[in-house]
Amino acid sequence: MESEDSYTEIWPSDAQEPNYAAHLISLSAVIFLIISKVVVYFTPKSVPSQSLWRWKNITVSLCHALLISGWAVLCFYQSPKLAEDLISTYTVSSHSLVSVSFGYFVYDVVDMLLYQRTRQSFELLGHHTVIFCAFSIAVFTRLYVGYAVVSLLVELNSIFLHIRQLLQILGYSKNNCLYRLNSLINLGTFVVFRISVLSWMTRWIVINRHLIPLAFYSVGSIGLAIITVMNIVLLYRLFRSDFISKKEKISRRD
Repeated sequence: MESEDSYTEIWPSDAQEPNYAAHLISLSAVIFLIISKVVVYFTPKSVPSQSLWRWKNITVSLCHALLISGWAVLCFYQSPKLAEDLISTYTVSSHSLVSVSFGYFVYDVVDMLLYQRTRQSFELLGHHTVIFCAFSIAVFTRLYVGYAVVSLLVELNSIFLHIRQLLQILGYSKNNCLYRLNSLINLGTFVVFRISVLSWMTRWIVINRHLIPLAFYSVGSIGLAIITVMNIVLLYRLFRSDFISKKEKISRRD
């Protein structure tokens, strides 16, 4: 029989080590800004002038996805306990990971507000706002760091999602072998690292709700609901664009 303590809400405690989250977030935002400036000099000449900002933005996002996805996997490899205790356990590496990712989203929000105020940008701003609320808890309280690292596994899919966008900007046909291969990998990783991960996270937060303070539980539940809906809509758009519409064109030719 479990003790009453196992059903006690877990709140932040006074940690001995200083928290450098704010410094890491600021440094990360500046580094991604520098990357965005460097990327401009490597933009292919075939990129249309009206797509220059989008190319730069997606390329920086791809750099973030490559760094963060590999780092997230490494965190669980280096500290398996992080996966066993998603609330209290954290390592310097995992805490730094979440802080660096937070910094990227800060950079991305500022970049969009300054240079690209479109409907799609405002959708992303809504997504980033949810990320800020959730990640703030992890980086400043050093609780739920493992949970935040789990959420960053979605960046494994973001790699192929961003490659797809870059191929579209370059004018690749949907019948191109490279585009088709990336579409299949993108769809597979979307289901595994977005839909499945989000489903698991939802199940975890419901099962462990007795350990989570109401304020944190509310932020997590609302955030997950918003992100899940956004990803389901995105999955539908991807499937319709890369698979259904292509079949419709083929059937019309026949």
